[in-house]
Amino acid sequence: MQSSIGGRRWNWYSQFAWTALAFNLAGILWGALARATPSGVGCGGHWQLCTGEVLLGRASLALRIETILFGLSFILVSALWVCAVRRFPRAHPSRRWAGGALALILVEPLVGAGPVILSGVGGVDAFIALAGSLGVLVILSYALVGSLAMVAWHGGSTPRERVPPSVPVLLAGGFLLGMIAVGMSGAVTALGDTVSPAEGWVEGLPQDLDARSSFLIQLRWFHLLLAAGLAVAAIAWVDARRKATGAQAANWRLTVLRGLLLIQLAAGTASVILQAPVWLKLVHLLLAELVWVLMCVCLSEAPARWPRYQGYDPLLKIRRTRGAGRSGGGP
Repeated sequence: MQSSIGGRRWNWYSQFAWTALAFNLAGILWGALARATPSGVGCGGHWQLCTGEVLLGRASLALRIETILFGLSFILVSALWVCAVRRFPRAHPSRRWAGGALALILVEPLVGAGPVILSGVGGVDAFIALAGSLGVLVILSYALVGSLAMVAWHGGSTPRERVPPSVPVLLAGGFLLGMIAVGMSGAVTALGDTVSPAEGWVEGLPQDLDARSSFLIQLRWFHLLLAAGLAVAAIAWVDARRKATGAQAANWRLTVLRGLLLIQLAAGTASVILQAPVWLKLVHLLLAELVWVLMCVCLSEAPARWPRYQGYDPLLKIRRTRGAGRSGGGP
């Protein structure tokens, strides 16, 4: 009976983690909306005192809502970490990921202030710094969302079992790093669409191909090609894994991931053709975050296969060293 009660508690913890993840996604989408419109950026050195007034005075509604969403997310992530410390042993993966999520959400607003401050400063150097700040913010956002997804995934009533076949670590790392690169280029591309919007496809295409255009504009097609190549590679991996594994739940998640990749690719293409309307930017970003969460889950449930160089297995050497230490043998 005690085990059953504990199981229900752990299931509640997993649902709590998914809720915290949903709040963070809402904050990410709202921040993207603020950057894509004049409602939340352009405050320059007055951030967070937009227009020189205190935040709860005459500050923009976008900044108020973004601050409230961040506050709620911070409270949820903090509570998630406290519950993990109280419920799980130190080596439990959910507890470790919760600690990582708490550290990331503490650092994220420091980097997130950069785009708001720099948006009110002119000049080429300011735009380059703004693009770099957005890139770092994307890395932190992806890391935070992935950490919360792992907290929820491993926070269930029973330990997660690995579903064969194994996935090479280099392949998994390539997918994750590729998705982060796509996200960074997408954030900078969205900045270019905001800074130099085009009226339509006829006007936008010459602007994209003009060698004198800003790198923010020329990055649109690079982002599309990079995203398309990664999506094709990910779909090929998903199809191969679906054929190799017999677990029904894992196959269902892979099927959903495949569908999201196709929809994301179509949304990205439509965004380029339609010159990135704001609503499509938000849909595109939401799809990217959902693909990231599902990719993290699908890679996490597969056994990792580490590379071996000419028969050398570094993990085997580590296990042997630990075994010799536990045996307590003398010199």
